[in-house]
Amino acid sequence: MQLSDVWKKIGAAGLKLSLGARLRKTVRRVRRRQDHLFLVLTLIIGAVVGLTIVCFIVLTENLGSRMYPAGTELQFRRLIVPVIGSLVTGFLIYRFFPDARGSGIPQTKIALAIQGGRITLRTVLGKFWLSAGSLASGVALGREGPSVMVGAGIASVIGRALRLRRDKVEALVPVGTSAALAAAFNSPVAAVVFSLEEVMGNLHAPLRGSVVLSSATAWMILNLSLGDEPLFSVPQYQRVQATELVFYLILGVIGGLVSIGFVRTLLKIREWFMKMPAHTRWFQPVAGGLTVGLLGYFVPEVLGVGYMRVGDALNGNMVIQAMALLVVLKFIATATCYGSGNAGGIFGPSLFIGAMLGGTVGSVANWLLPEYTGDIGAYALVGMGTTFAGIIRTPFTSVVMIFELTRDYSIIVPLMISNLVSYFISRKFQIKPIYEALAHQDGIHLPSPETEHRLGRLRVRKAMRVPREVLRTSMTPSEALVCIEGSQWNAWPILNERGLVGMVTIEDLLASQGQDPDKPLSATVKAKSILSVHEDHLLELALERMGTADLDVLPVVSRLDVKQLEGIIGLRDVMRVYGLRKDQSKSQSEESAE
Repeated sequence: MQLSDVWKKIGAAGLKLSLGARLRKTVRRVRRRQDHLFLVLTLIIGAVVGLTIVCFIVLTENLGSRMYPAGTELQFRRLIVPVIGSLVTGFLIYRFFPDARGSGIPQTKIALAIQGGRITLRTVLGKFWLSAGSLASGVALGREGPSVMVGAGIASVIGRALRLRRDKVEALVPVGTSAALAAAFNSPVAAVVFSLEEVMGNLHAPLRGSVVLSSATAWMILNLSLGDEPLFSVPQYQRVQATELVFYLILGVIGGLVSIGFVRTLLKIREWFMKMPAHTRWFQPVAGGLTVGLLGYFVPEVLGVGYMRVGDALNGNMVIQAMALLVVLKFIATATCYGSGNAGGIFGPSLFIGAMLGGTVGSVANWLLPEYTGDIGAYALVGMGTTFAGIIRTPFTSVVMIFELTRDYSIIVPLMISNLVSYFISRKFQIKPIYEALAHQDGIHLPSPETEHRLGRLRVRKAMRVPREVLRTSMTPSEALVCIEGSQWNAWPILNERGLVGMVTIEDLLASQGQDPDKPLSATVKAKSILSVHEDHLLELALERMGTADLDVLPVVSRLDVKQLEGIIGLRDVMRVYGLRKDQSKSQSEESAE
């Protein structure tokens, strides 16, 4: 070996060491500046997730076109392909990717609420490939739910690869879900609202800016890759008469009842399959594939997501008999496919069922009062939002989503009427939302948005009280000790002529009495700095500040003047509001023993 070759090898090794050192240094810098680089990371995740979902869409459509080539007369494919697809994916889910079962949205919420935002790369890959295979084979499920989990998983993997803090990884999950849904449904605003309303359960979450940014980035990637064509071609809506709103009200009632029936049927089928022996789990998805195959053998419109047929309904190109039949068949096919454990979501099927249901109601309305009703496509469009609001239980998302499809304000009023009626009927007769009910079937109890909202409304004003022991700076230590005799607190507010000075403890008063019992407290006691709360603060903030101050009571002050004492709030008051009370029987038994 020549000397020059040796120097080349040494130089190459040195270059590798230099690059490795730089990479490690960059990673350490990222970890130190997490807050500063979170914005850049949001853009990166939006772009990566957008590209991934574009690949997911293209792969699913290409596989589907190969399994069901256009113009083929091989009718038996519609029966065989879903069975084979569900058999293969069912075995792989059971053997290697158990978290790839179902839609992925409940799993995403569980990862966010319990697992610190942790979704493994293995789960992401399994969800991507198995959902693509399942949907391409014709299983009657949707692509949006799997896309949400894939997007959340990519964000989680990137965050953990950079060794970000747990709270930062959790914050990236809704960023990934928003990007995924924006690319999967070509609806960036609805993606933001869904991520906040359903995934996080809080429309006022502090991550709004990051979620919006990732959604916009993924949407731009989608448009650059696949063009600016909307998911559905929707004609301009025109309302004929104000009395037509009655038919939209009726659509809301019917949509709510159909939503209840769909959710209950799906849950019952899933419960039945879950009670079967564990060793049959790998074979169970075949029941869904066989159901779709049998129905699709005679009515091929049942196969797959069916967005092409939704487009036909929106443009009034379907007859009432076909739409009414597809409501029933898609209802059965989707409930069976999901309940038996196939990979895919219910986001798309709920829109399909709604479009067919709305088109059916619109056809009847046109037949009864043709002079007073608009196009059938308008009813199909509103029906999409109606069943989505009833099944998924995100009414705000459904309104924004349909508006994004039309970009027409004239559809908003009938859409809001029908959606809200469906939502309230579904909420009244099906207490648990579908994703919460699915988690409960798996033995996981996540806080519902209603519970979090109720707890979030518990504020200081609900627990505060008028103070019985208020000290004055003009008092002597002896007078102060007499005033607080028998008090249940470990600190008391002290006031002067201008208002609240601070809080004093029993140790402060005893030390003051030992110094000079005849001098006023203003001369001998140094009150603790004011760590107070306002009456509109959350109770959890009051607890946090009690811990910081190491006190079991805090002053409640006015927002107009922090020296104006409005009351006090103690630890026992907070416990009382939360339903935690002292065990009286135990204390009574101890007293009797003494």
